[in-house]
Formats: sequence, C-alpha cells, structure tokens
Amino acid sequence: MEDADIDELDLSASATTDGDDGRELFEHFRFVADKGQQLLRVDKFLVTRIEKSSRNRIQQAADAGCILVNGRAVKSNYRVKPLDVVAVVMDRPRYELDIIPEDISINIVYEDDTVLVVDKPAGMVVHPGHGNYSGTLVNALAWHFKDNPDYDADDPRMGLVHRIDKDTSGLLVVAKTPDAKTALGRQFFEKTTKREYMAVVWGCPSPRQGTIVGNIGRSLSDRLRMDVFPEGSEYGRHAVTHYEVLEDLGPVSVVKCVLETGRTHQIRAHMRHIGHPLFSDARYGGDQILRGERTAAYRKFVDNCVALCPRQALHARTLGFVHPSTREEMFFTSELPDDMRQMIEKWRQRAAQVNKNL
Repeated sequence: MEDADIDELDLSASATTDGDDGRELFEHFRFVADKGQQLLRVDKFLVTRIEKSSRNRIQQAADAGCILVNGRAVKSNYRVKPLDVVAVVMDRPRYELDIIPEDISINIVYEDDTVLVVDKPAGMVVHPGHGNYSGTLVNALAWHFKDNPDYDADDPRMGLVHRIDKDTSGLLVVAKTPDAKTALGRQFFEKTTKREYMAVVWGCPSPRQGTIVGNIGRSLSDRLRMDVFPEGSEYGRHAVTHYEVLEDLGPVSVVKCVLETGRTHQIRAHMRHIGHPLFSDARYGGDQILRGERTAAYRKFVDNCVALCPRQALHARTLGFVHPSTREEMFFTSELPDDMRQMIEKWRQRAAQVNKNL
C-alpha cells in the first residue's frame, strides 16, 4: 500500500465500540517485510513507511491494539521479521472523500467544551463509507461544528469515539479535542465505560439471567453476518455478553444486555447463538415467526409489530464514562424510541389478554 499522510489515521485512540457495531477493525495500511528484513522494532518499521508519522503516535496506536503483525496485535517493541505482514487498523473505514457538513437534525443530550453526547435514531449511518458518503452522523456533526475553528471533521484525532449499527438506536459520545478522544478511547479499550442495551428477542432465554461467551467473527458463509465460534477458536475474537430477562411476554421477551467486550454485532450474534434472535432482525433470522401460534390472526399480529419496528429491536440505553477533563463520572440514559416502545406495548397487551383467557 502506498504511503499516506499520518493525519488520516486516528493512531492516538482506536476505541472499542458497543457490541452491535463492536470493535470492527478496518485496515488502513498494510506492509510486507522483505525477505532480507533485519530485526527491527515495529514502531521504527512503520515510522519510515507512513509519511508525517511519529514514533509516539505509532506507539499510542500499538497500545490501543491498532498495530497487527500477521493478524495479531503487538506492542511497539515487537521486532519485525522477514515476510511479516504489518497492518495498521482503525475502528472506522478510511474516508475516501472529505467530510461534507450537512444540515441534519441530531438529538444532543449533553455538550461542553470537551465532549458531546448524542442520541442516534435508528436508520442513520454513523460513519461515511461502503457507499454511504452522505446523510451520516459524521456529516451531521460536521455541520454542528462548522463554526468551531478548533474542530476538523476530517481529523480522526477527534470525533466519534465508538459506533453503533445503522438500525440500532441510542447513545454515542463524541470527543471535541484530540486529548479527549485519547482519554475516552482508552476507557473503551480498558472496558471501564458503562453500557447497557435494551433488546426484544424471540422466546425467553433460560436461565433468565446469564452470560454468553464465544468468539465472534465474520461468517464463513455470509460475509454480511457475524457468527459465534468456540472460545479459543482460531476464528473470531473473544466476546462476552451478560443478559437479564426483564419481561417475559410469551413469544418474545424484553432483555437487558451488558457488554464486557465490544464486537461487531455482538448482541445480535450472541442472542441468535443461544436461540433467541432479536425481534425483526432480518440478518440474523429474527424477521421470521420463531415462537407462538400458527394462525392467520397471529401472523397478522406479528406483521403489525414488525411494521411498528421494522429493524432489529436494539437500543443503546445507557452510557457512562469519566469526563476526560474534569474526571467527573458522567452517566446518561436514553428513553426507548417510539418504534420499540409501541411494539413492546402491543406484545404486553396481547400477553395480558392471553393471561386473562387462561
């Protein structure tokens, strides 16, 4: 890969994200060491190959798990050997175009000079890329900050610290300074943030409170889906999801999920793995009727619920972190969006009617 400006890289903090969009890593640079390569520290190896880079920035990237050698994260003192494949990865795609500010309404929950917390609606893509180069949350943020001379939407050293899927709603934190992104990114990487999700799943998991452990990686048969592989497998990455059933509504249940790790589609893949896909999640089979009656009336009822919430029923409800400047503990809660709330209410009404008829 040809050399590029180091400013295109967020080498200071590539943070883990929520399990729905989890820490999916996108390769920005790849170098293959020559056959005659002498042993050389990886930070020295990269600093000569990426323009305008610095060893300090590369060392920070290594500390954040963003420097891979032969597919495994290494520290900055790793010595590159002949034919080693050295990659620099980030938690977002590489922008192919400049970020264009767009006047898109966003729900700002909190803002000060250092951070901003936004409540993202379902249906909004977070980062430009993969054919979505406008209408994203990043474009909306560029507009919001257009009069702030200190904020550059094209500078990856600031901006969104983590991601959630297009069709997942909920809370995200934005860093307005490079130092803030470094500090927040480290909290995500070290798993000290507090994140809780609300989901509606098919059936009622048993036990009603438990932990799902299993590697999550790209499906070997469907590249658009993540699969769960055995812990310790060569496929995927270690992932842990804690869940608790809050409400059993018969064919579906309302579940709280707390992430110990953050992998792409973590909650969606883990819940499917234990036989309880998220309601209306087409990619993971949740758009099928998996529990309940085999009657036309019931099918119509489920269709009406899908019409109310035509996306995976998943919401990033809470977000907690230590403020990067004040060191104050911050905690935010987002109410369920109308589509999930109305859909759950229909299931509650049905459950009440069923219980009444018993």
